[in-house]
Amino acid sequence: MACVNQPPGPYSVDLTIERIAEADGRLLVSASALTDDQLREPSLLPGWSRGHVLTHVARNADGLTNLLTWARTGVETPQYESFEARNAQIEEGSGRRADEIVADLSRSSQNFIDQAREMPGEAWSTQVMGLRGPAHPGWFTLHRRLSEVQIHHVDLSAGYAPNDWPDWFVAETLYEVVGGLAEKPEAPSALLTDTSTGRQFLLPPDATPDLAVSGPGHLLLAWLLGRDSGAELSVDPDGPLPGIPPY
Repeated sequence: MACVNQPPGPYSVDLTIERIAEADGRLLVSASALTDDQLREPSLLPGWSRGHVLTHVARNADGLTNLLTWARTGVETPQYESFEARNAQIEEGSGRRADEIVADLSRSSQNFIDQAREMPGEAWSTQVMGLRGPAHPGWFTLHRRLSEVQIHHVDLSAGYAPNDWPDWFVAETLYEVVGGLAEKPEAPSALLTDTSTGRQFLLPPDATPDLAVSGPGHLLLAWLLGRDSGAELSVDPDGPLPGIPPY
């Protein structure tokens, strides 16, 4: 059956919503297994506990729901009041009891899914804008949320690792991340090879690469995202991996 909510863009809205719901479910399973004390322990993000990570993912759902409202109504609805307000909410919420944090995450995540499922098809083309970055069509809000959940699930440091990312997520996000890095003058010149699939990525796309980096796609992606040291990747010629600017 054709998807009635298919927007201008490369993916089906309905497929992406279901992928977000599945990722939400996996994150909630991990979060629900953590005790109050474990939520106070460090995450993989410097300066943030696991409680910070989960509170951030919850507030992200609320912020992106605001962008869905903007797309649906045409009335500018900011993602957050400000960076300062966003950061204060994360800090204040990070010390709550485990059951409160999990309930908040579940509520905010489900609200985003519900709002997305109710969006009229034409609304997905409305241009919206977060606190940073260029304006984008409403449908891209779904891809922002999907990346947020998948990547921060790894940051939670609760058993979900880059090798748990679905193959489709690794493939699609590699293209997106390499494309974003290609626009940064400080990014290295390299040929990246995903040895799991044989796919290759030239960074930047019109350059003669200075070196070649190869390894499984999930490790390449984790390295490019700053979630892995890249110690298991191969470099030719031999030497240290180049620095990667923040994505």
